[in-house]
Amino acid sequence: MTEIAAVAAGRWRDLLGPKSLGAATVLAGGVALYATNEFLTISLMPSAVADIGGRRFYSWVTTVYLVGSVVAATTVSTVLTRWGPRRSYLVALSMFGVGSLGCALAPSMAALLVGRTVQGVAGGLLAGLAYAVINTALPVVLWTKASALVSAMWGVGTLVGPAAGGLFAQYSSWRWAFGVLVVMVAVMAVLVPLSLPARPGAPASPVHRGIPVWSLLLLGVAALLISAAGVVRDTAMTVGLACAGTALLAVFLVVDRRVSASVLPPSVFGPGPLKWVYATLGVLMAGTMVDMYVPLFGQRLAHLTPVAAGFLGAGLAVGWTVAEISSASLSRDRMIRRVTAIAPVVMAAGLTLNALTQRQDASAGYVAVWALGLVMSGVGVGMAWPHLSAWAMSKVGDPGEGPVAAAAINTVQLMSAALGAAVAGVVVNSIDSGDATAAGAVFTTFAVLVAVGTVAAVRSGRDPHSERRRTKVQ
Repeated sequence: MTEIAAVAAGRWRDLLGPKSLGAATVLAGGVALYATNEFLTISLMPSAVADIGGRRFYSWVTTVYLVGSVVAATTVSTVLTRWGPRRSYLVALSMFGVGSLGCALAPSMAALLVGRTVQGVAGGLLAGLAYAVINTALPVVLWTKASALVSAMWGVGTLVGPAAGGLFAQYSSWRWAFGVLVVMVAVMAVLVPLSLPARPGAPASPVHRGIPVWSLLLLGVAALLISAAGVVRDTAMTVGLACAGTALLAVFLVVDRRVSASVLPPSVFGPGPLKWVYATLGVLMAGTMVDMYVPLFGQRLAHLTPVAAGFLGAGLAVGWTVAEISSASLSRDRMIRRVTAIAPVVMAAGLTLNALTQRQDASAGYVAVWALGLVMSGVGVGMAWPHLSAWAMSKVGDPGEGPVAAAAINTVQLMSAALGAAVAGVVVNSIDSGDATAAGAVFTTFAVLVAVGTVAAVRSGRDPHSERRRTKVQ
C-alpha cells in the first residue's frame, strides 16, 4: 500500500517541465476535448430540440454518450497493451471526429443519438487513456499533480463547453459547434506522434485481463433502463424500469467480483478503502449532472438568453477548477484527509441552495444565488478529486493492479455520470409541469445523494494498515 504523503509529493514544475510537458499536454487535451463536448452539447440541446424535435429524449443525448464512454473505457487496458499510447490515441481521435461530423449533419434526434454514441465510445478511450498513461508513463510522485491536471480539464470543459454552446445556440448555429470539434480533433492528432511513445512502459507484475463483456453488458443495460424510465409516460412503468436498472447494478457488483475480466480491480472487494474511494468519486460525479439541465432551467425560469444560460452552467466548472488546483497543492496528510471528507458536504450545501431558490420568472438576484450555489457545488468536487484519483491508483494490494485501478477511475466516473444523467431525466420528465417544480426536485434529489456520500468520503481516507499497527501497539 503506497502512503498518501508519498503520492502527493510531486511539484508542478516537474510535471510541466521539458521532460513531461508534451505527454501532459496530450493527456489533458484529450480529456478537455471529451469534457468540452459533453457540456457543449448540454447548452446546444434546447436549440437542437427546437430544430429536429425529440424533447422527451433530451437526457438520452447525454446518457448514450456516457454509456458509450463506459463501454470503451473498460477496454482501455487491453487497447493500450495491444496498440500502445500513440496508436490508441490516433484511433480514438479518428472515431471522435467521425461521430462529431455525424452530429453536425444529423437530420433527426435518432441520427443525433447515433453520432453521440460514436462520440462517447471515442471519448471514453480518450478519457481512460489519460489516467492509464499517467500510471505507466509518469513517476509516482507526479500522480497527484497529473491527476489534478487531467481531471481539471473536466472543470475546463464545464466552463468552456456551456459558454461556447450558448454562443453557437444564440446565433442558431448549433451544428457548427460540432464542426469546430472536428477541427480540434485534427489539431490533437498532429500533436500525438510528437508527444507520446509508440509503446507503453510495462508495470511490475502486470495483470493480463480481457474485455469485461458481462460487466459491460450489465452496466450498459442498467443505465439504459434508468434512462428509459424517464421517457415512458406511465408511472408504474417508470418505477419498474428504475428498479430494474438499480437491481442490475447490484448484480454487476456480484458478477464483477467473480469474473477474471472485470471492470474494477480485485482490491475493491477486499478490506481496504479502495471501494470507498471509488464510491466517493462516483457520488461526486453523479452530482455534477444537475448541470445538464441548468441552461434549460435558466432559459425557462429566468428567461436568460442561450449564451447567458450557458455561462450560468459554467459556475460549477469555475468552482471545480479553482478548488482542484488549490487542493492538489496540499501536502499535509491530515489536511488532505479532512478536505476530502468534507467535500460532499460542501457540494450538497451548494445544491441545496439551488433547490431552495428555484423560482418562476426569477429576478437577477435569484440568478446570482443560483450561480453561487453552482460554484459551491464545483468547489466540493474540486476539493477531493485529485486526492481521490491518486488514492485510487495507489491503494491496491498488488502493484500490478495499478493500471487497472487507474483505468477504473474513468470507468467509475463515466458510469456515475451516465446514471446521474438518467436519474435527472427521470426526475424532470416525471414531474415537469413547465414551472420551477422540476428544477427544485432535481437539485433536491442530488443534494441528498451527495450528502449521503459523506460516509464514503470519510472512509476513503483511512489507512487500514496504519490502524492495524496502532491496534497491535496498544
